[in-house]
Amino acid sequence: MALKEKTVVKLRAKANGLSHSRTDIGIRDVSYSIDEPVARGGTNLGPAPTEAALGALAGCTNVIGHKCAAKLGVDIGHMEIEITCEFDRRGVTLEEEIDVPFVALRQVVSVDGSLSEDDLRRVGDEVAKYCPLSKLFEQSGTKLETIWQKA
Repeated sequence: MALKEKTVVKLRAKANGLSHSRTDIGIRDVSYSIDEPVARGGTNLGPAPTEAALGALAGCTNVIGHKCAAKLGVDIGHMEIEITCEFDRRGVTLEEEIDVPFVALRQVVSVDGSLSEDDLRRVGDEVAKYCPLSKLFEQSGTKLETIWQKA
């Protein structure tokens, strides 16, 4: 008898703020740094927190995209994701509180698999339903545009 996986799980991260700009983070058995660029007083040992959020969206799009393609039985191949962001910096500069700092995100997903344009549209529709990071951005008020295209 197969074990049923839990539907709600606890995710954990442990962080150590080493300076005003650098935070070392441990998740599972993986460690990485979040840091500001040198121009903002950091040591540039990792992405800034806002940049890490964009990276998380790209990673999630990749993982969920491949899962959706597999579920639909289509060959998505290799995925290349480019994200551009309109970011309102007034909050991080403490100028004023900003309700939606990530104003707009545009994600262009290029795939080189053998799937048809119709199947690619279906994959994109499924990813929009299931990607937790895209839902996080959209439900916060960010305008998220994702373009799926053949490479």
